[in-house]
Amino acid sequence: MLQPIVHYSFHFLLPGLIAWVFFRSQWKKAWLIMIATILVDLDHLIADPIFSPQRCSINFHPLHSYIAITAYFGMLFFKKTRIVAVGLLLHMLTDGLDCLWMR
Repeated sequence: MLQPIVHYSFHFLLPGLIAWVFFRSQWKKAWLIMIATILVDLDHLIADPIFSPQRCSINFHPLHSYIAITAYFGMLFFKKTRIVAVGLLLHMLTDGLDCLWMR
């Protein structure tokens, strides 16, 4: 019961906190951009089944792969992609916590 609360808090509230602390002058815009990175979950649509509560998303779905995560980390070094990168990495962290929760 606690897992979905933590999961969705990390997807929606944690980006707000990060936006407020690190992007204060434009925190609302940063928060919305980070929330929009949830679109990375569109890669779940090509899985069969689309959703499985017992499946770890990390390194299963293409946009959740280690290669993709490395690219998201690289995006941190460019000012124009930094907010998107933070959102994507927070998303991967959240999904990674789900993987740990399943153990």
